[in-house]
Amino acid sequence: MKSSLSDTIWLSEKRKNLLLLLVEGPRNIDQIKTSLNVTSKAMMPQIKILKEQDMIIQNENDDYELSDVGKIIVMNMSPLLKTLEVIEENREYWATRDLTAIPEPLAYRLGELGQCMHIEPDLNHMFDLPVEFTENLIRSKDVKMFASYFHPLYPELFSEIVEKDIRFELILTDSVLDRMKNDCLDNLQLLMSSENTQLYVCDDSIKLTTVSVTERFTYISLFNKDGRYDHRKIMSFDDSARIWGEELFSYYQERSSLLEDI
Repeated sequence: MKSSLSDTIWLSEKRKNLLLLLVEGPRNIDQIKTSLNVTSKAMMPQIKILKEQDMIIQNENDDYELSDVGKIIVMNMSPLLKTLEVIEENREYWATRDLTAIPEPLAYRLGELGQCMHIEPDLNHMFDLPVEFTENLIRSKDVKMFASYFHPLYPELFSEIVEKDIRFELILTDSVLDRMKNDCLDNLQLLMSSENTQLYVCDDSIKLTTVSVTERFTYISLFNKDGRYDHRKIMSFDDSARIWGEELFSYYQERSSLLEDI
């Protein structure tokens, strides 16, 4: 009696890894052994099971490849595996976040964040901006940023971005904009006068803390479930994360108004 397809996939790391490898194209047994760091003795029984389940086939060159059914199954299991990896890597962070700030379609694609760096400053650097963030930001050519809280280092950082002629799209909440007007008017005026900068404003009801997206990285911070900002961030340099982050920024940009004057 054949096992169920779900048992075939999930009850063996070797079978799961082989299916994911064959997404990239046909492989012979030597290539499989090298890529998965396995022996023929360990792998051949798993190949036999996958062939019996009609998930892989052996072509005329004796290479193994996904069957049509296998392609459908693996293309659907890949997003789930990527999501599990993202959450597992920083499980405590995601479990304590208010995820309502992420639109549902993007939440379902959380796996696209890929390899994430969890940034949590110690007490001596609690109010510093992460070096990984600032160094990569000022080397970027195109910056998209949303901020719902005022950081004392933001005004100078914004000005540095403008002075480097970086294309800059910035969304501030009403309260952050008011703080800039009251405490950092010169920096705000520099933003408004820059031809490479577009400044947007949105209301304070948005629950996202901050997101920054450039061609180099995606950087995101979410309030915790108590609605507090606890200085913890996630940063990814994966291309898929950049696309995901741009869509998140666009979602909030569409809910903001372009600021024409102050």
